[in-house]
Amino acid sequence: MSINVPGGEVLTGTLDLISQSLTIPVLLILLLIFILAMLTIGAVIAEYSSRKDISVEKIKELIYQIHEAKTPNEIKDIIKKSNLPKEEKKILLDIADSESLNNNSREILARKLVENEEEKIDKKLRRTDIITRIGPTLGLMGTLIPLGPGLAALGSGDINTLASSLTVAFNTTIVGIGSGALAYVLGKIRGTWYDKHLSDLDALSDAILDNMNHKHDNTTLEYSDKYG
Repeated sequence: MSINVPGGEVLTGTLDLISQSLTIPVLLILLLIFILAMLTIGAVIAEYSSRKDISVEKIKELIYQIHEAKTPNEIKDIIKKSNLPKEEKKILLDIADSESLNNNSREILARKLVENEEEKIDKKLRRTDIITRIGPTLGLMGTLIPLGPGLAALGSGDINTLASSLTVAFNTTIVGIGSGALAYVLGKIRGTWYDKHLSDLDALSDAILDNMNHKHDNTTLEYSDKYG
């Protein structure tokens, strides 16, 4: 069908060519998205099986132990003996190992380490976010693209071509929406885990900073009283 204006046939023909040329790329990307969604399921299951769920009571106990620690070495021993995930342990040990820094530099280091962990988490969640957004969009494209030839075939009485086009349209819709919905659920599950992880990390890093800054202030005060 062409528009009844000069050049309308060229325009509609060009748009039709562009639309039909996108069929294979859309189908390939949808297949890739579906594979990524399946791989994400495996990654979430593996992460769940190795995940350590630390209760609020345990975090509270660790905060009290850190508060009562006399030296940075005691803090490090507390962290090493805890059941915290290894990522949290590494960051907290790096903060506890910054005894040579002054209070401001120590806080800058702690903030940078926590921000770096947040960036790693954002990268993981970004993958599922992309699938959540692109999956349904490509599913819709895969639905609409075959309908053009299908409707044209219907006009000429070619039922076989119409049936084939509708099959492709429905299949792409199911794959696109299904992949997006699956990625959304997995992203929400992971987001809950990571929010808990960052919350615990913030609380424990603040406890370490409070302890070390307090000890540093006391040491400076004693030095000033002795040599001031």
